[in-house]
Amino acid sequence: MNSREKILNAIGQNKPSLVALPEVKIAYAENINLTSRFSEILTGIGGNTIIVKNYLEIKSNIQEKFGTYHRIVNQVDEVEIKNEDSLELKKPYQLEDIDLAIIKGRFGVAENGSVWVEDSDISHRVLPFICQHLIIIINEENIVSNMHDAYRFLETTSFKNLQNSSFGVFIAGPSKTADIEQSLVIGAHGARSLIVYIIKNKF
Repeated sequence: MNSREKILNAIGQNKPSLVALPEVKIAYAENINLTSRFSEILTGIGGNTIIVKNYLEIKSNIQEKFGTYHRIVNQVDEVEIKNEDSLELKKPYQLEDIDLAIIKGRFGVAENGSVWVEDSDISHRVLPFICQHLIIIINEENIVSNMHDAYRFLETTSFKNLQNSSFGVFIAGPSKTADIEQSLVIGAHGARSLIVYIIKNKF
């Protein structure tokens, strides 16, 4: 037996036995409106939410707010806003002067105001971070309470689609940092603004 085998053998003999992970009990606050909580948290971290009935209302609102913007990348066919850019752009740096990006989010998390985005829903992974302004669209029914529910949600059959998606990220609010002289800077590492349109099921 050489030195390597002796070391590995000693490690194997002293390897601790596996123990079951502790059960995490989540205390849920009763009578909490997840949509309201999501909006409150997202607003608190610099983002904004707009409740809408359908995609037509989203289109109208975007045209009102961003009608003068020239470079728009729209990844949501239902919104029917003309895409000013060719989505055949191959290099991420070709998106460096995008004014507005419109994308879909899979679900929102009320606990921290974040939205889960997958690369199967966008043409370039860098798009949500390189654009000047970002719009994400989610359905109200897909807002969960906290991160524990979020990861359970990711494991459900309807969202576990590994063959089509290899990257996902939680996005919460516009980019901001206060690392330099404790001065808050918006848009340092990503979009300068974030609007989440929530399509409400019932009014």
